[in-house]
Amino acid sequence: MKSKKLGRPYKDGEVVIKQGDPGDCLYVIQEGKVEVIDESGETEIKLAELGETEFFGEMGLFEKDVRSCTIKAMGDAKIMTIDKRNFYKTIQKDPSLAYRLLEKMSNRLRETNKKLRDR
Repeated sequence: MKSKKLGRPYKDGEVVIKQGDPGDCLYVIQEGKVEVIDESGETEIKLAELGETEFFGEMGLFEKDVRSCTIKAMGDAKIMTIDKRNFYKTIQKDPSLAYRLLEKMSNRLRETNKKLRDR
């Protein structure tokens, strides 16, 4: 049975976003999992795994900058992109989405700060 979701399919190990590339959209995982990898050092460091309904790349909605991590599919995955215009339209219909996004960004910042302190 084919999924009717709008997302793009990714195969195991396929790069969704590459650290250092420019970015301007948010990604939502509709099916499967991804791994978040820091490639800034001599070796790759796996920072996290994200699954269905989770998102990444949200900083691209707010600032023109490069991607801070590489994201790769773990097994088959289906991932939807949301650009800034569609994001704004969506939060006008459901303002709680903006709150959930800020809450997740705050949690990620807190976790990063903790990891830096624990080094």
